[in-house]
Amino acid sequence: MKRYFLFDLDGTVADNGEGILKSAQYALDAFGIHGEPEERLRRFVGPPLHESFMEFYGFSRDQAFAAVEKYRERYRVKGVYENRLYPGMKQLLETLSQKAAVCLATSKPEVFAKVILDMGGVLPCFQVVVGAELDGSRTDKAEVIEAVLDRLGNPPKDQVVMVGDRKHDVQGAGKVGLETIGVEYGFAPPGELREAGATWIVPTVAALEELCWNLCRTGKEG
Repeated sequence: MKRYFLFDLDGTVADNGEGILKSAQYALDAFGIHGEPEERLRRFVGPPLHESFMEFYGFSRDQAFAAVEKYRERYRVKGVYENRLYPGMKQLLETLSQKAAVCLATSKPEVFAKVILDMGGVLPCFQVVVGAELDGSRTDKAEVIEAVLDRLGNPPKDQVVMVGDRKHDVQGAGKVGLETIGVEYGFAPPGELREAGATWIVPTVAALEELCWNLCRTGKEG
């Protein structure tokens, strides 16, 4: 039986693609990289930002963190508001939080994550909210998850499940010893979640809700 559900934010609880993509392009513009196609910018949704600038554009570490600051220049005043909860997500969180501990584990800065949850009217559903720090620390997903578990008093790991849309969620949870639910409605390329080793994979928010309820009751799918 699962008693603790850790949710990723972008691509899992909220579709923040517009804000992230536009802010990423804003940062790239500052480095002379213009007009990137949407499919390339979508890679910024999920991983820590500085890692994306380094991996996808060959930035040095110093350049990457400078790009993150440029990104936030737009994101903090516009991008954070360019998002919406996925249809059905508010109901899922409200009902699940009555039966289990619902928590947020995101690589997005915690301050922005709380704004998004509050805008969506679901912040009260979350018992614990953990995100990255603005100084670039605690961006690794495993570190974020460990911080959530610590705030929960380190419950038995077989009672905890991580819900996310990218391989970083699955791999981070795996490092900590947690089972995972991969959601296909987010930003992962086809096959990424299965390749990463997600314990369960669901295509829709409705399917996620059904699985969460099943795990609350039995700890098993179906």
